[in-house]
Amino acid sequence: MSVKAIIYVLVTILVIWAMDCININGIFKKNKIAQARLFYLFLAFSLVYLVTNFIWDFYLATKFY
Repeated sequence: MSVKAIIYVLVTILVIWAMDCININGIFKKNKIAQARLFYLFLAFSLVYLVTNFIWDFYLATKFY
């Protein structure tokens, strides 16, 4: 398993844990549960991608050969 895959797994756990504290019920219209869940999923995927790539790029930028 590559290092980047391990970072993806760890960041996914952290993002889901962090997003658990957000109350998104007040943002969406009533009876729009499927759309709210899809938005939450896309938001989580986006955050995982951005944070993982930031960590990976920071690691590569500070790596001494």
